[in-house]
Amino acid sequence: MLRRCVICNKGLMTGNKIVRRGMAKKKGGAGRRVTGITKRKFLPNLQRISIIIGNQRKKAYVCTRCIKAGKAKKA
Repeated sequence: MLRRCVICNKGLMTGNKIVRRGMAKKKGGAGRRVTGITKRKFLPNLQRISIIIGNQRKKAYVCTRCIKAGKAKKA
């Protein structure tokens, strides 16, 4: 599956998952400390729908934001 929207070209993004421990300073603790950082992926919410591209009817992956906005003309 292509992880990319046909209309807005939204795709996979990478980031970090940060794990912290300890009590916050404002709650009386010594502060929160980072104990681990691992890579993670943010996947777009893609749906396979039948849309009209040009004069042809095609099944394509479109993100839900484009579907809600009406950018994808459903067949």
